[in-house]
Amino acid sequence: MGLLPPVLFALNAALSNALATVLQRRAALTVPQSAGFRLGLIADLLRRPVWIAGIAAVIAAGAGQAVALATGPLALVQPLFVMELPLALLIASLVTRQPLPGALWLAVAAVVAGLGLALAAASPAGNRTHVPLDRWLPALVVCAGAAVALAGAGLRRPPGRARAGYLGGATAICYALTAALMKSAVLVLTDRGLVAFLTTWQTYTFGATGIGALLLLEHAMQGGPLVASQPALTLGDATVGVALGVLLYGERLRSGWWLFPQLLGAALVCAGVLALARLSAPTPPATR
Repeated sequence: MGLLPPVLFALNAALSNALATVLQRRAALTVPQSAGFRLGLIADLLRRPVWIAGIAAVIAAGAGQAVALATGPLALVQPLFVMELPLALLIASLVTRQPLPGALWLAVAAVVAGLGLALAAASPAGNRTHVPLDRWLPALVVCAGAAVALAGAGLRRPPGRARAGYLGGATAICYALTAALMKSAVLVLTDRGLVAFLTTWQTYTFGATGIGALLLLEHAMQGGPLVASQPALTLGDATVGVALGVLLYGERLRSGWWLFPQLLGAALVCAGVLALARLSAPTPPATR
């Protein structure tokens, strides 16, 4: 089938997620802040139409991501979600009607060029269709432990960049793990049908981790500025996603001299994302 379909579906999902991020942040800023992890935050947000619109964008992103994962390697699909950050900032700029300054456009260009270079050089390949449980268990334990540790560190800090960054990192791990589980469940659906999909443990586990990621994201959006949480989310999601693709699904990246352009591309992406985080990017004002 080629790599074009998963790339297109992944980019469409990244755009939908970027829109969801902007809408969810607008909603998160209109509800009372809490010092700790609060399940009632979702109940408050359900009364905000803008948050409902954000959830609709999340659902659209999930559908696009599922198709991308069914047709391409996890190590290709998840890094493409790095595009969420520049897309979210561009959408926020349109919402606030404040044009991005030239320095931010340069940072966006660095992210796009670096991502293209890294993925073209890495050329992710391989697609194990069945991951045994003994491979899943260590991944689940490590990811859950890291997410809990980061979330705990973030919730112990006052609202600000540090809190948002830690919670964004925890969210990134949950999103990458959700994608890995979703890929497995979608492969079951395509290979063995709906009944098998509804009875495999991966389906319910990716649903649970996805809900956890969504709740963590809302706390991250509420806990600090978008440019603090979104870089940790996008870079962390890509990094953990590639690792899970290699370790769980046996996906392969080019080695040898191809490592140089991969590292150069990754450096450009990191530099661009960090520049976007440092500069004063517009964020949508809170509205009721």
